[in-house]
Amino acid sequence: MVFLGRKEKRVGERDRRLLQSMDAVQQDVNKVAHYDNAAFMRSRDGIAPAAQQEEEEDAQPEDSRTQLDRSPEPQDTDLLFLDAFIGDPLVRSLVQVQERLEHPPVHATPVCSSIVETVQQISRALEPSRNPESRELLLLLRGKQLRTLLETHDAVVAARLANGERELEESQKPENERQKPRPLLRTMPSNDDRPAEAVRIVGLRRKPDEPLGLTIQVDENGNLIIARILGGSTAASQGLLRPGEVILEVNGKQVRNPDELQIAISDAKENLTLKLAPGISADGSKPIKSTCYMRALFDYEPTEDSLLPCREIGLPFQKGDILQIVDQADPNWWQARRIEGNSLGPPGLVPSLELEERRKAFVPPEADFVHKISICGTRISKKKKRKMYQSKSNGEFDGAELLLYEEVARMPPFRRKTLALVGPRGVGRRTLKNRLINSDPEKFGTIVPFTSRPPRVLEENGKSYWFTERDSMETDIREHRYLEHGEHGGHLYGTKLDSVRELIRAGKMCVLDCSPAALKILHNSTEFMPYVIFIAAPGMEQLKSLYDLGRSTGASNRNLTFDRQSSIRYSSRRARTLESLASLYEEDDLKSTVEESAALQRAYEKYIDLVIVNEDFDHTFRQVVAALDALASEDQWVPVNWIY
Repeated sequence: MVFLGRKEKRVGERDRRLLQSMDAVQQDVNKVAHYDNAAFMRSRDGIAPAAQQEEEEDAQPEDSRTQLDRSPEPQDTDLLFLDAFIGDPLVRSLVQVQERLEHPPVHATPVCSSIVETVQQISRALEPSRNPESRELLLLLRGKQLRTLLETHDAVVAARLANGERELEESQKPENERQKPRPLLRTMPSNDDRPAEAVRIVGLRRKPDEPLGLTIQVDENGNLIIARILGGSTAASQGLLRPGEVILEVNGKQVRNPDELQIAISDAKENLTLKLAPGISADGSKPIKSTCYMRALFDYEPTEDSLLPCREIGLPFQKGDILQIVDQADPNWWQARRIEGNSLGPPGLVPSLELEERRKAFVPPEADFVHKISICGTRISKKKKRKMYQSKSNGEFDGAELLLYEEVARMPPFRRKTLALVGPRGVGRRTLKNRLINSDPEKFGTIVPFTSRPPRVLEENGKSYWFTERDSMETDIREHRYLEHGEHGGHLYGTKLDSVRELIRAGKMCVLDCSPAALKILHNSTEFMPYVIFIAAPGMEQLKSLYDLGRSTGASNRNLTFDRQSSIRYSSRRARTLESLASLYEEDDLKSTVEESAALQRAYEKYIDLVIVNEDFDHTFRQVVAALDALASEDQWVPVNWIY
């Protein structure tokens, strides 16, 4: 024998013995050729074949391997060849086919078509019994799992009986009156190289009048295709339907259009039996499902959305609501559920981030001032001005930032590291901060700002301000070491980030009455984790009373007319006469405060955790304390960048 290959293979002793005994093995194979395949397979496993008749038991060997062992001087190569022959996958497949043909599967036939009713009768009979075994059996029969299994059995039996009656009626009709079978899926191309799938019969259970959570679209051939399955709906929870499948029948009734489908589903009570054909997607890709949580930063009302394909399945929400996004396969519409306390609301569709950004960025033609129309009717585009980003003008760029959703995650109760009190000037933020710190100095603290102005008489360094050189402050500002900074009277003032870090390392919550522009730095940092409370301005009368209270008690020397009155009081001898004129401007100052409060709340609401209208100072203080105590006992939704 010649071996072909790149290298010669040395014939082993075992192979040589196998080649020398080929003729002998062939003779042995001829001797046992009359054994059937079933006995042949059993001989491989060492099991004796079952005799069909007593006279054949003596004629046939009990085990082919045993007979080989009893043969005179059996050779090892015989057994090696036989073992290799039996272990051949092709031989094993042929034997399995013959076994299937000899013993065809027996299709079970239902004994009872209404087993649920039978079990109910048994349960009623067991109710009066006090026997422990009877009580245990009654509990088992009333179990949810067993009841669901029995109801499924009855639904399958009913579907089989209905199909059998229709087939019997159809077979009794004349051949020319028989209905021609409808093609299962006319959209399936003949040259499709994907494996064909069988038509499926799916049974669904639902509560009466409960929607399934499906959206249907009709293709060019009139097929009813499942376009979307809403997450958390009845259809999604049972997991029996797939997007792209074609609905052929509902409870044995053929449906040809969406109206017939809707009527058939409405007529069904609790049990639905759908006949489905496999569908073909455009790209063959599976839907992308990724569960995440988003905080909505805008209000949405689906009844007013003209782009929503079906307004009944839209999910309304308001600013600050937490949404569970269960499916983002559609680039325009996400499937979501609103978090309602510790439970989930009904599923629905919400606009995706991409769709809402395009909608917010759309400029209608009547408001387009970038382009103009020439005399000839052509559209002329003005040259756009490009501007480089600079950190000192970040407020201008932040104003153009479009934030619609913020990804969040649920965290167990924990104490925030900083408390930011923001709002318009003169609403009592500084007074509230001082009272909060005095109420618990071990828990709350604040920082001392830096300034470049020289110290005044009796001023101590580190008490009201940290005094430093202007060059040093400018260097730190360029290196972004300040949370906020500004210039007043030719001197720089600012809050240093290192001061906040030192107070946090000391184990205290840093209370800041910072400007709203500093919230972005605090919000996007994992080391500060702020809780932001917006102190909103009350009405005109309450705001005026708040100013009068602050001036009378001396708790705050800062009000809207402070600069004007101080300049009148110290710059002229006619101060007492002109001081009365300040009241003429007080109403304008109050209006300015209310307008500033509304504008700040709209501009920075994406960073705000709580809004408190300061109508009564004591009530506002109690609200702040209660909100901080709740952080230590309730779960919190925080930005994901604080965690990952």
